[in-house]
Amino acid sequence: MTQIINNEQYRIDALELGPMENFIYVITDHASGRAAVVDPAWEVPEILALAEQRCINISDILLTHSHHDHINGVEQVLQQYDAQLHLLKPEAEFWGKHLDLPTLHHGGDTIKVGDTEIRILHTPGHTPGSACYHIHDQLITGDTMFVWGCGRCDLSGGDPEQMYDTLNKLAKLPGNTVTLPGHNYADKTTATMEEQVRGNPFMHFHDRHKFVDYRMHIHDRVREEPYHAEPADDE
Repeated sequence: MTQIINNEQYRIDALELGPMENFIYVITDHASGRAAVVDPAWEVPEILALAEQRCINISDILLTHSHHDHINGVEQVLQQYDAQLHLLKPEAEFWGKHLDLPTLHHGGDTIKVGDTEIRILHTPGHTPGSACYHIHDQLITGDTMFVWGCGRCDLSGGDPEQMYDTLNKLAKLPGNTVTLPGHNYADKTTATMEEQVRGNPFMHFHDRHKFVDYRMHIHDRVREEPYHAEPADDE
């Protein structure tokens, strides 16, 4: 378990779980004792043990997208907690699963966990309804953006042109925004947006067609994990 931040209002912990090096994030609002779990999957007892240890109530489940490796623990969490499930409406339509407790959102909506506000950004590319969750200076990115990487666009629902637009929008966030990815694929677990703009090769394209070619045909042949920062050619 890694503590990302612990300030007067909230705390974010990261659990690395499962065979695909998933990061599951737990956002705890200190005043209310409520917590939101982002993308619960794999070893759910570890998530529940953290909640019990901290005496916190998992009141919300936030999904960045609906791929199996990010949602396979949802039902197990719901068996233990009366939590509200949150995802973007386009992702629910893509997923097609009928859930008992869905709260559907649009990009720009805000979720409140106690006094802690979490803004939802619609970031399509990996899937049609992929979401990032923005909490003050932290951005939980799921499979939209990894440290020095971005999500695949060759799976069902993927669209490299949308990914290009999404990454350009994220690049406009404040440089001190800390990106918290959905997988541990790099030589470090977090990076600021300023570091991503400088060192993430997917952020270096100013031509949509060149980006699409790199994402779809070149990247996986020329790079291996763990990813390292790569300066732009013009630096």
